[in-house]
Amino acid sequence: MTSPTKAEGSGPSAALDPELASNAEPAEAEQLEGRSPGQLMWHRFKRDRTGVISACVVIFFFAVAALAPVISSLYGKDPYTLYAQEPDYPFLLDDFAMPTGSFGGMSSDFWFGVEPKLGRDVFTMLLYGMRTSLYMAVLVTVFSVVTGVVLGMVSGYFGGKVDYWLGRITDFFLAFPQQLFFIAFMPVVTAMFVSPTDETPTYLRAVAIILVMWFLGWMGMARLVRSSVLSLREREFVEAAKVSGASPARIVRKEILPNIVTPILVQGTYMLPSAILSIAFLSYVGVGFVEPTPDWGRMFAIGSEIYEQDPMFMFFPGIAMVVFVLAFNLLGDSVRDAFDPKTGR
Repeated sequence: MTSPTKAEGSGPSAALDPELASNAEPAEAEQLEGRSPGQLMWHRFKRDRTGVISACVVIFFFAVAALAPVISSLYGKDPYTLYAQEPDYPFLLDDFAMPTGSFGGMSSDFWFGVEPKLGRDVFTMLLYGMRTSLYMAVLVTVFSVVTGVVLGMVSGYFGGKVDYWLGRITDFFLAFPQQLFFIAFMPVVTAMFVSPTDETPTYLRAVAIILVMWFLGWMGMARLVRSSVLSLREREFVEAAKVSGASPARIVRKEILPNIVTPILVQGTYMLPSAILSIAFLSYVGVGFVEPTPDWGRMFAIGSEIYEQDPMFMFFPGIAMVVFVLAFNLLGDSVRDAFDPKTGR
């Protein structure tokens, strides 16, 4: 008669993360005992090669954007100077105002070539265009996430009439066609502060873009948070906090918010690339940033006019945007899988 054996998957490490413990070596599983959820998430994320590579790509883009002035200074060019009019580069453009030489005028002096018609340096235009788009997208995403989280938690926790009216407000904003609203409302916002006969300052255009995108960017997060809070507010630990006399603000902050960090973080990683594409779209159609402000969308707008004569001008901005958006989306998937391995790809 054999003695009973300990069931597989039992023990503290399995209780913390059964899937991770089952895939780990015995010695490694012992090391996982007593780790916090954040440490377990980080351990899973480091094992995801796609996530690590995507994170490195995203960090690289942000580092390049932050160091754009330093790189530009070391490179010896800037995105504003019309180098075709400089005496040092007399033959930069041909008689048709197109770059001389092959591949859009790429050379040791101009690594990514020069802009047709004006002769600006494409490499520094891309650096500063990334800087503009990324910083704007981060601000829009932060504002949208904070607004969506606050409204979603209030709606989900209090329910009743509060939930009903906040839900109707959310539905109202969701009914707006976003792209058309962006195009139509951007001139209205700028006209509120600047006379139509005056040139709109760049900082005011940036503020207007942030306001318009924030105005229509929080609803998805609010609905996600509301549904998560609705599923948590009847749980035993929340009821116990109510019985103990905790205030609603403390319950939301200490009991509910830590349990919905995962969907908020994952949704935020999807919102930022979407914001970058929307900012580029606004500049592309002419209601976002205008000359001479470097911007991804402006570069696409210029490239669409001369793509037959100089297709290389659009090549580097296009590759950069595709790589960044893809890397950030893959990073979002990896973060989601690290928090909840049951949803793994």
